[in-house]
Formats: sequence, structure tokens, C-alpha cells
Amino acid sequence: MKNIPETSLVSSFLVFYLVHSMQIGVGILGFQRIVAKTSGNDAWIAILVAGIGIHVLIWMIYKIFATQHGDITDVHRAIFGKWIGGALSSLIIIYCILLGITLLRTYIEIIQVWVFPEFNAMIFSVFFLALVFYIINGGFRAVTGIAFFGVVLPFYIVLAFLFPIKFSFFQNLFPILDHSIKDIAMAAKGSTLSFIGFEMLLIYYPFIKDAGKSQKWAHMGNVLTILLYLIAMIVSIGFFSQEQLERNIWATISMLKIAELPFVERIEYIAISSWILIILPNICIALWGASRVAKRVFNKRQRVFLLLFLAITALLTTYIDTRTQIDMLNNITAQIGFYFIYGYIPFLFVISIIRSKWKEKKA
Repeated sequence: MKNIPETSLVSSFLVFYLVHSMQIGVGILGFQRIVAKTSGNDAWIAILVAGIGIHVLIWMIYKIFATQHGDITDVHRAIFGKWIGGALSSLIIIYCILLGITLLRTYIEIIQVWVFPEFNAMIFSVFFLALVFYIINGGFRAVTGIAFFGVVLPFYIVLAFLFPIKFSFFQNLFPILDHSIKDIAMAAKGSTLSFIGFEMLLIYYPFIKDAGKSQKWAHMGNVLTILLYLIAMIVSIGFFSQEQLERNIWATISMLKIAELPFVERIEYIAISSWILIILPNICIALWGASRVAKRVFNKRQRVFLLLFLAITALLTTYIDTRTQIDMLNNITAQIGFYFIYGYIPFLFVISIIRSKWKEKKA
């Protein structure tokens, strides 16, 4: 691939925000039900297991790029050839678009359920995606800037977890390790949708200045993600009974309802409104990734693909309307994400290592 201009590169420490902002999306608002369904009071252990697994996968990604050059499209082309590599890269395009649609439609559902029942999904999608186009059109640095503000500005929402603590019964956490390893593993798998997003490293890796030095920042971003999910999970287990937790679709928002401040009555409205700052970088990174890979595979202008993918996202976001359809969309995305990060990334890692050793032996 051609060398990316210095003016388009981002500092290595900004990978912290790129990784973390992509992982904290709508998942943290309702992941507890899915994780607690199989692991109960040991759900916090499943979060730790899932988080450690992500650390291993991040390490694998950096090892892949230590032996290969460019982005994921170059890795595919070098290992599998032009046609098979192009086909695999095309699947990543679909995956990125699916991720963007899932994030946007789930956020719109939250607004419709909690704030405005008659909220028009199409109108919101058009205006929101127009903003996404404006940001992505500014280049990867603009996308990175939004990721930075998407972490820093709404971080005050974390303080809302202080309110339910005084009503929590933390004896619910005991007995620890009351569930089998299989149950905890299944719960860790269920948290996949909450942790995916870090794999966008495969696409924006060449845009990182001194990319090899950014690995520690990627791991630190994941550490913060684990910490936030762990706090949310532990507080939820203490605040709800197990039966309540398994039935509550949006456990985090339900806990925010009890917060009382002298200047605002319904703090969950403020949290949901502020969450747009968290969703925005998620969708920007996903659709930037889709359009970037499309540009590399089909050798056309990125803006053309971006407009096409934005139109697809807007249409499908409007078409998917019922709770059943949205739940199915989330499940499909989680399943595909799980097999992609835990199946394909390790496979690519092994193949790239074997290829590197073979080339060294041949030389």
C-alpha cells in the first residue's frame, strides 16, 4: 500500500480512545441480563474472563502486523492472494456496516422506549448520519478526535453508579464460583457484543504513528472497558435480585432512575441524551472502516462508498422496527462478532506466523 501522509497519522496514545470508545456503546446499558442469564451472581467473573480474552486478541493483532505490512486488506492479499483476499476483505465491509446498523438501531430503540415513544427513526437516522458523513469526510484524524471527546465528555455518567450503591445488597455476590466453568464461559461469550470494536485496529493500524508503540495504549483502553463493565455488573448484582436481572432489558438505565438531584428529576433522560456522544464515534469508526476497506479492495474513491453505506444504514435502520427484529439483529451481530474475533483473528495470527517463519527459512 502507499505510504500514508504524515498529516493523516494520529499519535500512538490516541489508540487508547479509539479502542475504548468503540467498546463502550449501547452494550453497557443492558449487557447484564445476557451475562447473568447463565452465570447468575458469578457474572462479574465472566466479564473478567471476556476482558482477558480481548487482551490476548489485541496482542495477536499486533503480532500479525509485526510480520505483515499495511492493513487487513494487505494482509489478506499477501496471504490468500488477490481474489480470495478480496473476498475476505469484502466480508469485513459487511461486518462493519452491520456493526454500525446495530449500534444506531439499538440506540434509537432506547430513545423510543425511555424518552419519546413516537420518535421517528428515519428522520433521526438521516440527520445523525449526515453528521457522521461530515466527520468521516474530514479524514481519520477527525474520526479520532470524535473518539477522544466520546470518551472524555460523557465520562461524568459513570458517577451515576454511585446512587444505586447505597441500595445494593452485595451479599448477592456470594457464594463465589457457584457456577460451572461452562456456565461462566457461556456468559463470557454472551458479553461479546459489549467488547467488540477493538478489532477495527486491523483497519486503522497504518494510520497510527509509531504503531508498534501503541500496543500498551490499546491494552489500557481495554482495561478501562473491563473496569467499567465490572463496576456496572457488580452494582447490578447487588441492586437487583437474580430474577429481576434476568428480566430487565436495560438494567443500567433502570438503576439510573433512582438518582435524585436538586436540579433534575429524571437523570436517565440526561444520560440517554448524553449517550449520543458515545454512539457517534462508534458509528463513525465502523462506517469509516467499511468505506476504507471498500476503497482498498475496489480501488474507488472512499467518499462514494461512504455515501452508499450511509444510505444502506439509514434504510435498514428504518426497516428493522420491532423488538423481536432488533433483538435478532443484536444476536446476529454478536454471533458474527464472536466468530470473527475468537475464530478468524487467531486463525490469521497462526497463518501469518507460519508464513513469516517459512519466508525466513526460505531466505
